[in-house]
Amino acid sequence: VQLQASGGGLVQAGGSLRLSCAGSLSTGTNYIVGWFRQAPGKEREFVAAINWSGSTYMANSVEGRFTISRDNAKNTVYLQMNSLKPEDTAVYYCAARNTASRRTVPTQNFRDYRYWGQGTLVTVSS
Repeated sequence: VQLQASGGGLVQAGGSLRLSCAGSLSTGTNYIVGWFRQAPGKEREFVAAINWSGSTYMANSVEGRFTISRDNAKNTVYLQMNSLKPEDTAVYYCAARNTASRRTVPTQNFRDYRYWGQGTLVTVSS
C-alpha cells in the first residue's frame, strides 16, 4: 500500500485548505484511512479518520472545522480544513490500516496504523 499526501501550504488564520491522500488501496480489503498531524516538539496526534463503510470520526480539536471524505473512484481521501488557526500548524500525515470489518471504529493511536504517506506541511499564520 502506498499513500501520497498533498495539498499543504501557507494560509492565514481563518482560511481553508484541502489535503488529499491518494492511495493504492485494494478494493478487496477493508481499510481505515486517517489523518494525523505533528507539530514541532509534539507527539503525533489524531485528526480524523474514515472507515470503509464511510463513517467519519473527528478529533475534538477540529470538530466543526475539518471534514474528512472519500472519493472511491479516485481512491483518494480528503481532509477539508476550514477556519484554520495558528495552532493547526503541523506536518499532516495520512495513514491506513487493514480492518476485519467495514464498520470498525477507528483507533486514534497512530501506532495502530501500518501504512503512512510522506506528510505535507500546513502553516497557518496569525
